[in-house]
Amino acid sequence: MQKQPDSTGDKGVELICHFEGLKLERYRDAVGLWTIGYGHLILKEEMEKLIKITTGEAKTLLRKDLKRTEDGVKKLLIHSASQSQFDALVSFAFNLGVGNLKKSTLLKKFNAGDIDGAALQFKSWNKAGGKVLTGLTRRREAEMKLFLS
Repeated sequence: MQKQPDSTGDKGVELICHFEGLKLERYRDAVGLWTIGYGHLILKEEMEKLIKITTGEAKTLLRKDLKRTEDGVKKLLIHSASQSQFDALVSFAFNLGVGNLKKSTLLKKFNAGDIDGAALQFKSWNKAGGKVLTGLTRRREAEMKLFLS
C-alpha cells in the first residue's frame, strides 16, 4: 500500500472548521453533548475548565482532536487514500466517530477499491437523534465532493 497522508490537509481542516463552526463558550450539540471550540466534545474531567476559551485554545483543541481522529482513520484504511479522500474520511470520523466509520459501508466500499460506491455512502449519514438535519446533509455533500476531488 502507498503511504497514507499523515495529517488532514488545508481543505479538510477548512471543511471541518466551516461545518463545526467556532463557539468560544460551551454549548450542547444536536444530541445534547457538551461541546466547545471547533466541535470539541468536552470530557468529564474538562467540564470545570472548558466553559469559555480563546480562538487559540480552540485551534489547539482541534489539532489534538484531529490527531486522534487521523490516527483512528489511518488504522482502518486498507486501500490507499489520496489527500482529499483522507481529509473527507477524517471529517466524517471527526463528526460521527471513528467507530461509526469502522462499521460503515462507506469504509467497506473504500477498502474494496469502490471509490464511487464509497462516495455515495456519505449521503446516508445525515441524521442525528434519528432526524435528518439540513446541516449534516450539507456536510455530507461537501465531504463527498472533497472525497471525489
